[in-house]
Amino acid sequence: MSERRINDQRKRDLLAKTVEHIDIREFDARPIIDRMAHMSFTSRDLARATQIYNRMLEDPDCTIFLAIAGSTSAGGCMDLYAELVRSNMVDVVVATGATIVDMDFFEGLGFRHYQAKEIPDDDTLRSLYIDRIYDTYIDEEELQQCDLTVAAIADTLPPRPYSSRAFIREMGRYLVEHGRKANSLVKLAYEHDVPVFCPAFTDSSAGFGLVKHQADRMKAGEPYLTLDSIADFRELTEIKIRAGTTGLLMVGGGVPKNFVQDTVVCAEILGHEGVEPHQYAVQITVADVRDGACSSSTLKEAASWGKVSTAVEQMVFAEAGSVMPLLASDAWHRGAWKNRTPRRWARIFD
Repeated sequence: MSERRINDQRKRDLLAKTVEHIDIREFDARPIIDRMAHMSFTSRDLARATQIYNRMLEDPDCTIFLAIAGSTSAGGCMDLYAELVRSNMVDVVVATGATIVDMDFFEGLGFRHYQAKEIPDDDTLRSLYIDRIYDTYIDEEELQQCDLTVAAIADTLPPRPYSSRAFIREMGRYLVEHGRKANSLVKLAYEHDVPVFCPAFTDSSAGFGLVKHQADRMKAGEPYLTLDSIADFRELTEIKIRAGTTGLLMVGGGVPKNFVQDTVVCAEILGHEGVEPHQYAVQITVADVRDGACSSSTLKEAASWGKVSTAVEQMVFAEAGSVMPLLASDAWHRGAWKNRTPRRWARIFD
């Protein structure tokens, strides 16, 4: 047997078990959340965070921003976030490029993430073109197909500057026409007019694809598209100005967290003194507060910048994949989303 055939079999063995994404509709978390409200520590924090999220859904004036950082999508929460979009439980998404491209768009194309049955030497994984996220695997050869698909989408568009929101909308359009997964967040966001922002968009497979697009166009002496991060900030701030009352549901921290909170300050800089801080805020994170980093900074700290009101806020220090299914299932089964008016904020940019 050739070395190539041996390696192919080894790769198949390692990529044998797919990650199965949780469906928040299949179980009712209300009883456990109700009991957690009478407990202590993280349990009580989670119960209060869930109550706050339900208040956002019940407030007819509240626009809800979902911010996602980290790898919970690859780890099993992908369909959870898609359901929040489908069921009108979030109005705007701000996320890392990896969340949107390497994870959601990637699976929208028909590819999968895999559970690691074992974790061999990472050099071995590299030789097999298997990428590792803790105990989750991605086939690098498939991920490169995702990169090339992003490049192909860019090749079809007029060569001008685009915000990440505008380009991701084109990715959603592509999945509607060519996708292989019905409940992709990118696809559903396109269909439900939910704008998706990735302020660090090129820090993902989108970056590789867009570099290829530019390099190929430059080589051919042709114009190429670019991404406009300033337009991202302006567009997201415009939504905040128009929305009035807003709430934040933040998974992890990093750039998405800071970006969505900064819209309040940006509105002030633009002369909109009456724009109120985000009135509701929940953050789920495992980051340590002691290093002063953005990911771990508390919501009370954000209040000192004028970004968030401290009246209705809750930090939950937990791994998000273990608590988001409970929070989201509770809110879905309580059903306040059924009475919400869809905001369809993407339409203001048409």
